Parts: sequence; structure tokens; C-alpha cells
Amino acid sequence: MATLEFFYDFVSPYSYLASTRVDEIARRTGAALRYRPFLLGGVLKATGNRAPLETAAKFSHMWTDLQRWSKRLKVPISAPHPTFPFASILALRAALAADQQGQLPAFTRAVYRAAWGEGGDVSSPESLTRVLVEAGLDGAALVAAAPEHKAALAAQTDEAVRRGAFGAPTFFVGEEMFVGNDRLDFVEEALRRSEG
Repeated sequence: MATLEFFYDFVSPYSYLASTRVDEIARRTGAALRYRPFLLGGVLKATGNRAPLETAAKFSHMWTDLQRWSKRLKVPISAPHPTFPFASILALRAALAADQQGQLPAFTRAVYRAAWGEGGDVSSPESLTRVLVEAGLDGAALVAAAPEHKAALAAQTDEAVRRGAFGAPTFFVGEEMFVGNDRLDFVEEALRRSEG
């Protein structure tokens, strides 16, 4: 069975769009899906890449592009986001706590829905706890455990960089890397090749 690794950061709107599709792609191809939160800021710093925010024309166009994707995929998106770029490190660390409990996919969907589907705040302990509780998770416990996962998040980020990542979302099928929500067709092709 092939494995699809999905590296993402909650601050990345293109990772949000990808998150609405990866489960179905894994189901169609019979692949195992691994959610892999990482710190996009750390990836950008390590690789010398620049965020869209740092290029005015690219940043301005991003909101139009996101609206187009939202319409095509028929998913809601808050673009422009009222507090972008928001701090995602607490949610990323709490996500690793959720991973230990086998709750990472549900956690990821809840945080993305709140942040990008609804334009809500997921950066403070209070707001993140509320989002998780509304999703049926133990938000207080997951947020409280977040600081314990500082090193694990750094290690997962470093791993992605070592493997060639330079942005988000990043996908791996084996050691074959794909970067961007718009590369998911290629991801699916690679998963189907690895089936045979």
C-alpha cells in the first residue's frame, strides 16, 4: 500500500484547499494518508524562500486565486483572511498532541474549517480550545499539551526541509515530492503508479 504524506501549516490557505481533497484521493487510490504538520516559517527561512506576503503583486493576486479555487472546489474560504498572517505555532504543536491520540485528521479539519472556512481565530489558547471543543475534541487538554511538542514540531519541519520541501502544502509519495495544492492530480497519478 502506498503512503501519501501531507505536510502543511494552518497559516497556508493552499494547504487548507488541499486538506479538503487529500482524504478522497487517498480513498480512491487505496493509499495510507499521513498528516504531517510543519512550521512553514521555518521551511521558508531554511530554504531562502519568500512568503507571498513579501511580494506585493503576488500577495494581492493570492486572494483572487483563492476565490477561484474556492469556487472550483465548492468549499468556503475567507479570502482575504481578516488576521492573515496569523500565528499558527500553538495549533501546530497541539496538532502533534492530537496525533498521539489518533485524532490528527479530525483536529486538522476543525482548525482549517475555523481558520479558512470561517475566517476565525485559531492563534490564542482560548479560541483554539473553543474550536476544538466544538469539534468534539478535548480542546483544553490538547492546548495544554502543546508546549510538550515544541521539539517534535521542529524535528518534523527539519525532516521536510532535508527531503526538499520549500513551501506548503508539500506531498510525498515515497521520496517523490510535489509542492502545491495544484499538484494533487500528479500526486494521485503517482499513488496509482505505486499501486501497480
